[in-house]
Order: sequence, then structure tokens, then C-alpha cells
Amino acid sequence: MEFDFTAYLVLFAGAFFAGLVDSMAGGGGLIQIPSLLHVLGASSYPLVFGTNKLSSIVGTVGAAVRYAKGLKLPLNAIVPASLGALVFAYLGSLAVTYVSAAILTLLVPVLLSGVAIYTYRNKRLGFTHQPKLFGLKERAYAFGMGAVVGFYDGFFGPGTGSFLMLGFVTLFGFDFLVATASAKIVNVVCNAASLALFYPAGFVLVGLGLGMSVFNLLGSTVGSSLALTHGAPLVRRVLLVVVSALIVKTGISAYGPFLHGWLIR
Repeated sequence: MEFDFTAYLVLFAGAFFAGLVDSMAGGGGLIQIPSLLHVLGASSYPLVFGTNKLSSIVGTVGAAVRYAKGLKLPLNAIVPASLGALVFAYLGSLAVTYVSAAILTLLVPVLLSGVAIYTYRNKRLGFTHQPKLFGLKERAYAFGMGAVVGFYDGFFGPGTGSFLMLGFVTLFGFDFLVATASAKIVNVVCNAASLALFYPAGFVLVGLGLGMSVFNLLGSTVGSSLALTHGAPLVRRVLLVVVSALIVKTGISAYGPFLHGWLIR
């Protein structure tokens, strides 16, 4: 496909800011997917999501490496969570071809609202690193969380990074920085599982995705550096902004048609 300068500007700027936001609190798809839809059109949904996964995975790997250099990562939780995510993200991507996502469309804004309220009310949430699970119990919980969120990511997707972060904070007692780093690694696995389906099916614009990935990586480098410098307070604020935006976006998609139908009666 051929694009003009304005299209590339939209796509590369979107990729940069998506990487920046995603590296701190998840939700990069809020920026990158609309920019792809703007250029490719709504009729190209498979190409949009496949290309988005290719661009995102590079930025997410970059953020994960940046965090790994500055933090001691809890591999006892990350490895089983990644394994669960790998298997179930692939199954979720398969399931979406057979089952309607209509129920999840209605449920996700409610779940995200719960995340926002819980995070806002708990002012010190994620400020201290106090692990609560150890040994086999930690690995079992991690695999279960990875499986649930991985399936959700493959099947539907919005808010995956935010759900992972809050899971690592609330279930495992991690601070926001360690939770963010852990979520990035699991996200890489989720994206890889989805790409394993999208790429062979021809739903990835490789050249465009790689070009966007450069800017996504630049954004993730800036975002992870800011998070490591300013710590949990900044990550918490960005998380609340991202989740609030996700609530609006998913809420309009889910309930907009019902509201419109009610208003025109």
C-alpha cells in the first residue's frame, strides 16, 4: 500500500505516543488503533489489528528490557503468567472466530470502572513492594492470571495491560513499577500469540508495522525512563487517565447504540 506524508505522520506520531503511554500503564491501543483505522479504513480491521500487534510488540519488548535493567524482576510470577498467557491468548484468538464478543463488549466498561474506582480510592496502592505469594502458590496464581487475561487479550483486548498491572499489584503485592515491568513481559507473549495467527493469514502489513515499531520503541523508551525516574506516583496517575479513557471508549462502543435507540424513540 502507498501512503502520503500526512498518513505517515499520523501513523508514526500515533505509534510514538502509544509506546509512551503503554510503557507506563498499558492502553497504547487507544492511540495506535484509531490512527491505523484513520489511514486504512474501518473495512480493514484484520490488517489494523495485525499491524498494530507487530508495532506494539517491538515497543513492549523495548520497555521490558528497559525495566529489566533497572529493576529486579519476579521471574517466579512472570514465567508461569507468560506461559498461561501464551496458550490462552492463542485460544482466545481462535475463539473470536466462533463466538460473539457481544457480552464482553457490555461487561468491559463495568470492569474498567471497578479498576478506576479501586485505584482511586486506594491512594497508596502500588507504592510499596510487599510480595504476598510465594513458591507453588505464587506460580499457580500467576498461571491462572496469565491464562484469564491472555484469553481476554486474544478474544477482545482493550485494557489488557491495565488488568495485568492491577492483578500484579493486588494479588501479588507488587509496586507499580515492578507490576508494570511484569505486565510488559506478559504482554509481549500475548502479542506474539496473536501474531502467530494474524501473520500466516496475511493480516500484517510488515513494512508499515516495522516502520511504526521504530517510533513505538522510541515512545516506550521515553515512557519507561519517565516511570523509572518518577516512580509509582506517576504510573498511578497515568493508569487512572488511561483507564478513564478506556471506560469512555468501550462504554460508547457498548452502550452508544442502546442510548441512541432510546433517544430517537
